[in-house]
Amino acid sequence: MSTRTAVITGASSGIGAATARRLAAEGYRVVLTARREDRIEALAAELTAAGHEAVAYELDVTDRAAVTAFGVFLDDFPAVDVLVNNAGGALGTETVATADPTDWRAMYEVNVLGTLNVTQALLPRLRTAPDGGTVLIVSSTAGLTTYEGGGGYVAAKHGAHVMAETLRLELCGEPVRVVEIAPGMVKTEGFAVTRFRGDEEKAAAVYAGVAEPLTAEDIADTIAWAVTRPPHVNVDLLVVRPRAQAANHKVHRES
Repeated sequence: MSTRTAVITGASSGIGAATARRLAAEGYRVVLTARREDRIEALAAELTAAGHEAVAYELDVTDRAAVTAFGVFLDDFPAVDVLVNNAGGALGTETVATADPTDWRAMYEVNVLGTLNVTQALLPRLRTAPDGGTVLIVSSTAGLTTYEGGGGYVAAKHGAHVMAETLRLELCGEPVRVVEIAPGMVKTEGFAVTRFRGDEEKAAAVYAGVAEPLTAEDIADTIAWAVTRPPHVNVDLLVVRPRAQAANHKVHRES
């Protein structure tokens, strides 16, 4: 039986699923949460068949009562060592002048309040982890700089970034690390398609001419590296971009 437990939100695809596979390979028992139950159950079965310990738990991180119930479910585990707050997403590319407040609210709910809900529910268990707990927040380079057409997503990811900074200050002196991983351009299943409301052509244009955007596995590898550092080592903020991207607005594209 694995002695360490990692909880991963948004584990049904992309960075979350890749992180689950990577941490399982590192010897963690992984608890997979997401709204798409069929996806996480299939991933748990895959990992179990490979000799790892994996549990699937359907969860909407924006549902406070459901998150509280999830915290009670985790009472059956000896400890929670790592929390990977990965659930998030972007909706739309409208300007501030034309954006739908419903989209902004949805992005804030999942990227900020969802992260808050799960972090609050699991902090008591992370505080008692044998080697100290780790809260990891997957934010974005959008949480560090702004760009046109991204106001709602940028605002939400700035909120996630500020939450990580504030929590680190508030937990100073306690045995809990707070790590923030801020990916740049990552080509994953569904992210851009969701942002462009199902328009596959517009989603593909985001990566057009970029020889090697980051993959979900690249970010999962970064997450695994950060959480497996010695307990006294905290990686405050790690920005990860493909070589072709020097900044959010500067990307090399081959003709």
